[in-house]
Amino acid sequence: MAVRWRREWERLRAALLFYTVLPLTVPPEQPLSFDGIALYAPLIGIFLGIGLASLDLGLTFLGLSEGLRAALVVAMGLVLTGGLHWDGLMDTADGLAVPDRERRLAVMADSRSGAYGVMMALVVFALKVGAIADLEPQGRWLALIHGAAWGRWGQLCAVRLYPYLRAEGKGRTLGVGIANFWVWALAGQGLAVGGAGSLIGFGTSWAVGYGLFRRLGGHTGDTYGATVELSEMFIFLGWAIARRLENLAHVWFPG
Repeated sequence: MAVRWRREWERLRAALLFYTVLPLTVPPEQPLSFDGIALYAPLIGIFLGIGLASLDLGLTFLGLSEGLRAALVVAMGLVLTGGLHWDGLMDTADGLAVPDRERRLAVMADSRSGAYGVMMALVVFALKVGAIADLEPQGRWLALIHGAAWGRWGQLCAVRLYPYLRAEGKGRTLGVGIANFWVWALAGQGLAVGGAGSLIGFGTSWAVGYGLFRRLGGHTGDTYGATVELSEMFIFLGWAIARRLENLAHVWFPG
């Protein structure tokens, strides 16, 4: 049992090193394996969401405007992950812009960012900022946690349920040793404790991963990152729209 817990702790530490820029050290005599670290991606998302929610609260006390505060929160999310998922988003956008399906993977593998990748990053950043700024302070912290956690559950879902399109790559081992049971067990737990907001997160994250699978026939490390960023964007938009609909309902049906 002790050996198993030690192995899981090492996998969690490897996941923190891979998905964040936290200054964790690894002794040279204990090299970490990144096999199966996608299992802990949703948990890391919760940690990141709590951190971003705390930053948002602090900026609110400083009296910053809604737009500036939201922009700083989104930018901090980029910093804490080292731009890992944003890079995948941009590469995926460049690949999907190519009509020839056979050339898409080659375009996505190019480290240079194209016009479509830059435009996609700008659109996603702007929509995230706008959606977060539109949320009321008392519910914004929960939306940030949901977005970060469910977006990474979407990545776990993509890792386990769809084929990997490259013969090699960092993303190929992320799901090693993870049973599909855990994908749905984590989703069920999130739905059970997350309230109505989890329905937005679950549906959005699954739909984004499935949509990319339908377009490409599978996933790569780049599309795993795109799944996170697009899911977060749609989750924040979903929360903002739901808030507006709730306000309209109170106007139309008072009492």
